[in-house]
Amino acid sequence: MGDRPILHEYAASGNCYKIRLTAALLDCPIERREYDIMQGETRTPDFLAHVNANGRIPVLQVGDKFLPESNAACFWLADGTHLVPYDRFERADMLHWMFFEQYNHEPNVATLRFWMKWIGADNLSDAQRMQLPLKQAAGVAALKLMDDHLESRDWLAGHDLSLADIALYAYTHVAEEGGLFALSDYPAVQRWLARVEAEPGYVKMG
Repeated sequence: MGDRPILHEYAASGNCYKIRLTAALLDCPIERREYDIMQGETRTPDFLAHVNANGRIPVLQVGDKFLPESNAACFWLADGTHLVPYDRFERADMLHWMFFEQYNHEPNVATLRFWMKWIGADNLSDAQRMQLPLKQAAGVAALKLMDDHLESRDWLAGHDLSLADIALYAYTHVAEEGGLFALSDYPAVQRWLARVEAEPGYVKMG
Protein backbone atom coordinates (compact mmCIF):
# COMPACT_ATOMS: atom_id res chain seq x y z
CA MET A 1 0.00 0.00 0.00
CA GLY A 2 3.03 2.31 -0.09
CA ASP A 3 3.39 4.91 2.64
CA ARG A 4 1.35 4.35 5.76
CA PRO A 5 -2.14 5.83 5.74
CA ILE A 6 -2.82 8.39 8.47
CA LEU A 7 -5.98 8.10 10.56
CA HIS A 8 -7.30 11.42 11.85
CA GLU A 9 -9.38 10.29 14.81
CA TYR A 10 -10.86 10.55 18.27
CA ALA A 11 -9.87 7.22 19.83
CA ALA A 12 -13.03 6.74 21.89
CA SER A 13 -15.19 6.91 18.76
CA GLY A 14 -16.49 3.61 17.43
CA ASN A 15 -16.37 5.01 13.91
CA CYS A 16 -12.65 5.62 14.34
CA TYR A 17 -12.13 2.27 16.05
CA LYS A 18 -13.62 0.31 13.17
CA ILE A 19 -10.87 1.66 10.91
CA ARG A 20 -8.15 0.73 13.41
CA LEU A 21 -9.68 -2.73 13.80
CA THR A 22 -9.82 -3.24 10.03
CA ALA A 23 -6.17 -2.24 9.72
CA ALA A 24 -5.17 -4.52 12.61
CA LEU A 25 -6.99 -7.54 11.19
CA LEU A 26 -5.21 -6.94 7.88
CA ASP A 27 -1.83 -6.33 9.57
CA CYS A 28 -1.74 -2.94 7.84
CA PRO A 29 0.24 -0.33 9.80
CA ILE A 30 -1.36 3.10 10.08
CA GLU A 31 -0.34 6.33 11.74
CA ARG A 32 -2.76 8.01 14.11
CA ARG A 33 -3.47 11.67 14.80
CA GLU A 34 -5.77 12.41 17.72
CA TYR A 35 -8.26 15.28 17.90
CA ASP A 36 -10.34 16.22 20.93
CA ILE A 37 -13.84 16.63 19.57
CA MET A 38 -15.04 17.89 22.94
CA GLN A 39 -12.69 20.86 22.54
CA GLY A 40 -13.71 21.59 18.97
CA GLU A 41 -10.42 20.52 17.42
CA THR A 42 -12.15 19.29 14.24
CA ARG A 43 -13.80 22.68 13.74
CA THR A 44 -10.67 24.79 13.47
CA PRO A 45 -9.99 26.68 10.22
CA ASP A 46 -6.92 24.51 9.59
CA PHE A 47 -8.83 21.24 9.99
CA LEU A 48 -11.72 22.44 7.83
CA ALA A 49 -9.35 23.65 5.12
CA HIS A 50 -6.95 20.73 5.01
CA VAL A 51 -8.57 17.58 6.47
CA ASN A 52 -12.36 17.62 6.17
CA ALA A 53 -14.55 20.57 5.28
CA ASN A 54 -17.41 18.76 7.03
CA GLY A 55 -15.57 19.14 10.35
CA ARG A 56 -15.90 15.48 11.30
CA ILE A 57 -13.70 12.50 11.99
CA PRO A 58 -12.60 9.87 11.19
CA VAL A 59 -10.71 10.79 8.06
CA LEU A 60 -8.21 8.44 6.45
CA GLN A 61 -5.37 10.27 4.75
CA VAL A 62 -3.79 8.39 1.85
CA GLY A 63 -0.81 10.35 0.63
CA ASP A 64 -2.22 13.79 -0.18
CA LYS A 65 -5.81 12.52 -0.45
CA PHE A 66 -8.35 12.58 2.37
CA LEU A 67 -11.16 10.04 2.71
CA PRO A 68 -13.91 10.89 5.24
CA GLU A 69 -16.61 8.49 6.46
CA SER A 70 -15.62 5.43 8.45
CA ASN A 71 -17.07 2.74 6.23
CA ALA A 72 -15.48 4.24 3.12
CA ALA A 73 -12.12 4.24 4.89
CA CYS A 74 -12.61 0.62 5.97
CA PHE A 75 -13.40 -0.32 2.38
CA TRP A 76 -10.27 1.40 1.08
CA LEU A 77 -8.17 -0.64 3.50
CA ALA A 78 -9.94 -3.95 2.83
CA ASP A 79 -10.67 -3.82 -0.90
CA GLY A 80 -9.22 -6.94 -2.50
CA THR A 81 -8.75 -8.77 0.82
CA HIS A 82 -10.62 -11.56 2.62
CA LEU A 83 -12.68 -8.96 4.49
CA VAL A 84 -14.63 -8.17 1.31
CA PRO A 85 -16.51 -11.21 -0.05
CA TYR A 86 -15.65 -12.30 -3.58
CA ASP A 87 -19.19 -13.49 -4.32
CA ARG A 88 -21.20 -10.68 -5.91
CA PHE A 89 -24.33 -11.15 -3.77
CA GLU A 90 -22.37 -11.57 -0.53
CA ARG A 91 -20.41 -8.41 -1.32
CA ALA A 92 -23.67 -6.48 -1.82
CA ASP A 93 -25.06 -8.02 1.37
CA MET A 94 -21.97 -6.79 3.21
CA LEU A 95 -22.81 -3.27 1.98
CA HIS A 96 -26.41 -3.75 3.08
CA TRP A 97 -25.27 -4.34 6.66
CA MET A 98 -22.83 -1.42 6.52
CA PHE A 99 -25.66 0.87 5.40
CA PHE A 100 -27.85 -0.58 8.15
CA GLU A 101 -25.12 0.25 10.66
CA GLN A 102 -25.03 3.90 9.66
CA TYR A 103 -28.79 4.33 9.22
CA ASN A 104 -30.40 2.15 11.92
CA HIS A 105 -27.73 1.22 14.45
CA GLU A 106 -25.21 4.03 14.87
CA PRO A 107 -27.72 6.93 15.12
CA ASN A 108 -29.36 5.19 18.07
CA VAL A 109 -26.91 2.88 19.87
CA ALA A 110 -23.87 5.11 19.36
CA THR A 111 -25.70 8.39 19.84
CA LEU A 112 -27.14 7.31 23.19
CA ARG A 113 -23.70 6.13 24.31
CA PHE A 114 -22.33 9.59 23.53
CA TRP A 115 -25.23 11.45 25.11
CA MET A 116 -25.21 9.48 28.34
CA LYS A 117 -21.45 8.95 28.80
CA TRP A 118 -19.97 12.18 27.43
CA ILE A 119 -22.72 14.77 27.75
CA GLY A 120 -24.46 13.24 30.77
CA ALA A 121 -28.16 12.69 31.43
CA ASP A 122 -28.42 15.88 33.51
CA ASN A 123 -26.94 17.99 30.71
CA LEU A 124 -29.14 16.85 27.85
CA SER A 125 -31.27 19.44 26.10
CA ASP A 126 -35.04 19.21 26.18
CA ALA A 127 -34.98 18.06 22.55
CA GLN A 128 -32.51 15.29 23.36
CA ARG A 129 -34.58 14.13 26.34
CA MET A 130 -37.64 13.92 24.12
CA GLN A 131 -35.73 11.72 21.69
CA LEU A 132 -34.42 9.28 24.31
CA PRO A 133 -37.35 6.81 24.27
CA LEU A 134 -37.51 6.77 20.47
CA LYS A 135 -33.78 6.28 20.07
CA GLN A 136 -33.73 3.57 22.72
CA ALA A 137 -36.59 1.72 21.01
CA ALA A 138 -34.87 2.03 17.64
CA GLY A 139 -31.60 0.76 19.12
CA VAL A 140 -33.36 -2.21 20.68
CA ALA A 141 -34.97 -2.98 17.31
CA ALA A 142 -31.59 -2.86 15.57
CA LEU A 143 -29.97 -5.18 18.12
CA LYS A 144 -32.94 -7.56 17.98
CA LEU A 145 -32.74 -7.72 14.20
CA MET A 146 -29.03 -8.57 14.43
CA ASP A 147 -29.70 -11.18 17.10
CA ASP A 148 -32.37 -12.89 15.01
CA HIS A 149 -30.10 -12.89 11.96
CA LEU A 150 -27.12 -14.29 13.88
CA GLU A 151 -29.16 -17.03 15.55
CA SER A 152 -28.52 -19.36 12.61
CA ARG A 153 -25.21 -18.08 11.24
CA ASP A 154 -21.75 -17.06 12.42
CA TRP A 155 -21.30 -13.85 10.43
CA LEU A 156 -23.55 -11.10 9.15
CA ALA A 157 -22.76 -11.46 5.43
CA GLY A 158 -21.32 -14.51 3.69
CA HIS A 159 -19.56 -17.34 5.44
CA ASP A 160 -16.62 -15.46 6.97
CA LEU A 161 -15.78 -12.29 8.84
CA SER A 162 -16.29 -9.23 6.63
CA LEU A 163 -16.44 -5.47 6.90
CA ALA A 164 -20.10 -5.86 7.83
CA ASP A 165 -19.07 -7.50 11.10
CA ILE A 166 -16.36 -4.93 11.80
CA ALA A 167 -18.68 -1.99 11.13
CA LEU A 168 -21.36 -3.31 13.49
CA TYR A 169 -18.99 -4.69 16.11
CA ALA A 170 -17.54 -1.25 16.84
CA TYR A 171 -20.55 0.25 18.58
CA THR A 172 -22.35 -2.98 19.49
CA HIS A 173 -19.65 -4.19 21.87
CA VAL A 174 -19.83 -0.92 23.85
CA ALA A 175 -23.62 -0.54 23.63
CA GLU A 176 -24.04 -0.95 27.38
CA GLU A 177 -21.86 2.09 28.14
CA GLY A 178 -24.86 4.38 27.68
CA GLY A 179 -26.79 2.44 30.32
CA LEU A 180 -29.81 1.95 28.08
CA PHE A 181 -29.07 -1.39 26.40
CA ALA A 182 -28.32 -4.83 27.87
CA LEU A 183 -26.32 -7.16 25.65
CA SER A 184 -27.49 -10.10 27.77
CA ASP A 185 -30.83 -9.68 25.96
CA TYR A 186 -29.11 -10.71 22.71
CA PRO A 187 -27.32 -14.07 23.16
CA ALA A 188 -26.61 -14.59 19.47
CA VAL A 189 -25.05 -11.13 19.32
CA GLN A 190 -22.91 -11.99 22.37
CA ARG A 191 -21.63 -15.16 20.68
CA TRP A 192 -20.86 -13.15 17.54
CA LEU A 193 -18.95 -10.54 19.56
CA ALA A 194 -16.82 -13.34 21.00
CA ARG A 195 -16.10 -14.67 17.50
CA VAL A 196 -14.91 -11.25 16.34
CA GLU A 197 -12.68 -10.94 19.42
CA ALA A 198 -11.14 -14.35 18.71
CA GLU A 199 -9.96 -13.30 15.25
CA PRO A 200 -6.15 -13.17 14.73
CA GLY A 201 -4.97 -9.56 14.89
CA TYR A 202 -7.95 -8.32 16.90
CA VAL A 203 -7.26 -5.18 18.95
CA LYS A 204 -9.40 -3.66 21.69
CA MET A 205 -10.88 -0.19 21.36
CA GLY A 206 -8.48 1.06 24.01
